[in-house]
Amino acid sequence: MRHKNSGRKFDRNSSSRRAMLRNLTANLILHERIETTDAKAKELRRVAERLITKARRLGALAYAAQGEMSAADRSRRLAAARLISAYVPHFGVRMDEGGVARRVDIVEKVLVELAKRYRERPGGYTRIVKFGPRRGDNAPMSLIELLGESDAPAVAAKVEAPGAATAKIE
Repeated sequence: MRHKNSGRKFDRNSSSRRAMLRNLTANLILHERIETTDAKAKELRRVAERLITKARRLGALAYAAQGEMSAADRSRRLAAARLISAYVPHFGVRMDEGGVARRVDIVEKVLVELAKRYRERPGGYTRIVKFGPRRGDNAPMSLIELLGESDAPAVAAKVEAPGAATAKIE
């Protein structure tokens, strides 16, 4: 029995499992959407949301300019940046349209873009959409993506739409 043993093993040793999750997390942050197996997506969600929460807890310090911060605030931001960079690689390469490679600072993206995007959201920064089985080995596949800014109003509109439609019918 696996009492009090959280997390999946993926039939790998701990260093291989950690490396796999680090790379998946970096790719999720870099591309904001990746396709993987269901089990890896569910485990990746735990890791990625913890990193985004570390940045989000800084508040406005995460995306403020360095000149506007006091020494104590700069040290808090640096500590959060070091915690994030201890898990994900600092830089990643993304292919833009036209085949142009662009180097992206993953830690700064978490601190600036994602912390600002999710500043009002208490959690649940990712969405897992399940696909069918993979053709080669029949493994269940899913798409894991970071929620965008436009996702919250869309959910609110869907909730209000059925109520409004029934009111018009009556």
